[in-house]
Amino acid sequence: MREGCVSAFMIAIPLEGRREVFVGPEGRRTAIDYALALRHLAEIIHPGAERIVLVQDNLNTHGVASLYEAFPPEEARRLASRFEVHYTPKHGSWLNIAEIEISVLTRACLSRRIPSPEFFRAEISAYLARKNTDPSPTRWRFTCVDARIKLASLYPQIKG
Repeated sequence: MREGCVSAFMIAIPLEGRREVFVGPEGRRTAIDYALALRHLAEIIHPGAERIVLVQDNLNTHGVASLYEAFPPEEARRLASRFEVHYTPKHGSWLNIAEIEISVLTRACLSRRIPSPEFFRAEISAYLARKNTDPSPTRWRFTCVDARIKLASLYPQIKG
């Protein structure tokens, strides 16, 4: 018996070597779910942070406007002011550390049929407990020079 699909938001914190997975109450990927994930990041994961640098893909629901759909204007503004948002290039999801973490997570525990949303949440929790017990920070080695070579079509060329 199939019980549907569950969408989750990967929250990778590369300098701490920590990762979290947020599954909204409906387990969907709507603007409201995204806003709830941002609130979780700001108030549960990093409650004391003045500024949170957020690197993410360009999915249509991944915008600060989602906060205004989910929360009263005062709360949405309060949350939005804490985020500095940077988007990965359109065809550069491989640059997104969260995408790399999703790949590792999938290979580790989601590469098979999951019988229920509850089992999905349990598998994710067990995986995170293992990974976050012995955190390993991400050492990003992709430089600006590398980016200008690899992503030449996205950068303006200076002729001189």
